[in-house]
Amino acid sequence: MQSEERPVAARKLARQALPSWMGYAARRTLVLALLVLLVLFLALPMLFILLRAVQDGDGKLTGLTQFWSIVGAPGFMPMVGRSVLVGLTTLAIVVPAAYAFAFALQRCCIRGAGLFRALGLLPLLAPSLMPGLSLIYLFGNQGLLRDWVGGHTIYGFWGIVLGEAFYTFPHALMILGTGLALADARLYDAARAMGAGAWRRFLTVTLPASRYAVFSAACLVFTLTVTDFGVPKVVGGSYNVLAMEAYKAVVGQLQFSKGAAIGMLLLVPAVLTFLLDRHLRARAGAQAQGQLSAYIPQPHACRDRFFGTVLTLVSLAILAIVGMAVWASLIKFWPYNLSLSLKSYDFDNMDGGGWLAWRNSLFMSLCTALLGAALIFLGAWILEKLPARGRAEQGLYSLLRMLALTPMAIPGLVLGLGYIFFFNHPDNPLGGLYGSMALLVLCTVVHLYTSAHLTFVTALKAIPAELEAAAASLKAPRLATLTGVTVPLCLPALLSVARYLFVSAMTTVSAVVFLYSPQTVLASVAVLNMDDAGFISAAAAMCTLIMLSSAVFCLLAHLLSRAALRRTQAWRSSSPFSPTR
Repeated sequence: MQSEERPVAARKLARQALPSWMGYAARRTLVLALLVLLVLFLALPMLFILLRAVQDGDGKLTGLTQFWSIVGAPGFMPMVGRSVLVGLTTLAIVVPAAYAFAFALQRCCIRGAGLFRALGLLPLLAPSLMPGLSLIYLFGNQGLLRDWVGGHTIYGFWGIVLGEAFYTFPHALMILGTGLALADARLYDAARAMGAGAWRRFLTVTLPASRYAVFSAACLVFTLTVTDFGVPKVVGGSYNVLAMEAYKAVVGQLQFSKGAAIGMLLLVPAVLTFLLDRHLRARAGAQAQGQLSAYIPQPHACRDRFFGTVLTLVSLAILAIVGMAVWASLIKFWPYNLSLSLKSYDFDNMDGGGWLAWRNSLFMSLCTALLGAALIFLGAWILEKLPARGRAEQGLYSLLRMLALTPMAIPGLVLGLGYIFFFNHPDNPLGGLYGSMALLVLCTVVHLYTSAHLTFVTALKAIPAELEAAAASLKAPRLATLTGVTVPLCLPALLSVARYLFVSAMTTVSAVVFLYSPQTVLASVAVLNMDDAGFISAAAAMCTLIMLSSAVFCLLAHLLSRAALRRTQAWRSSSPFSPTR
């Protein structure tokens, strides 16, 4: 048998007769259970927000009349314009900075690149409200550097832009870093052979090869900025934007139809970004041909010195925001008594949720990491490893794949609004879940479903088909193959997704801000409540606690997984099926 025919034959052998435990009925049960979960906690809430947008305050259907009355109200379209302007300005700042940072890490020889990478990703550990709090302490009316703004206020347009730049930078960095890591050394060798200088090689080789990553990063930064209300809530002042208006309409004014209408508008940039990203990825995949020859950067004094300076400046800016929040949480009474104190950490004597909020967040994040990783992995395994039989099952599989990709196009604020309308409906038997920890966990898992699902799909596709073919030929049960072969081989992806789910659950605000009760208040929501109550130093302290908790979990997960990864991933360097051989 030819080598190129071997994987196809292996897959056919692996998909032959299923053992009894995974027969037709069991497989159908798993598929239906996953479908019910995604329909109940994703599709129906989104349907209800759509219905609410075309209802009046009494719940009567009015078609698009109510929607257009809200959209056409005086001041609404200027608010849309302000949101777009903030998104475009943030994009113009973040994407070039993140591109230069990623280029320095991937294409230069700089000492301490690992440390700089960790600093660049540090904002992922903080809730989106933290940069707003730090900016107040830095450039506010009593800020440490208030003279730098020349008498102007940080509240408003530039405060939102700077806060969103901090919040979105690591997301752009991850995409651009991945795009710049995929380089073909043969193209650079050919360019040098033709006499192209460094700048011309960048324009003709590096930039075209990474343009899809640039477009994806730009779309993501714009969408995250437009749909985030954390930074505008803290430093927006009178500069109102769409996401903040949706939050005020629901929480402050109880105008649910208006909140639903704004939620539908917030879906537009997210859906367009999702569709454009899929189109760009498809084109990038279609243009990729053959295997890449690894590019290894060579030392270049001038280039490395310049980009080393870029890394240092950006990292210092990130550390200034993070460090200011940490320092402010330890100040006794800003700005009159700068002595250190733990007074701000006495959460139980302040409004917002107290230490209960932090404990709730830890519990919710652990449940999200464990339950979410297991659930999403099982869903990806069903779709990739259990072949559909018959047209009905193929249709279910197609629907499941579509639902698995849908959360990426739904902002957390919109999903939270959908949960309000769906789970508070008087005829919904699941209404008892509202305000419970179970609903918070499920909402967070669904909100983060797509990224984890795509990670698992990639990991499952990378498993050599010969391994599963060998298990099938030995009549091994599917359960034994799953636990003895598939899970160990996918352990790196499982650990990575668990860390991602934990950190995201600790820092999320928008998806859960409408769903908690006094008993299930979360740390990220407590930051919001403390800021509302005027306890800004306590809010900074809670942000610091969230960051430390996320960092400790990531460190422990890394240390605990090293031995397991060495044992389960040894096949990648010694197996004849390894792509490196």
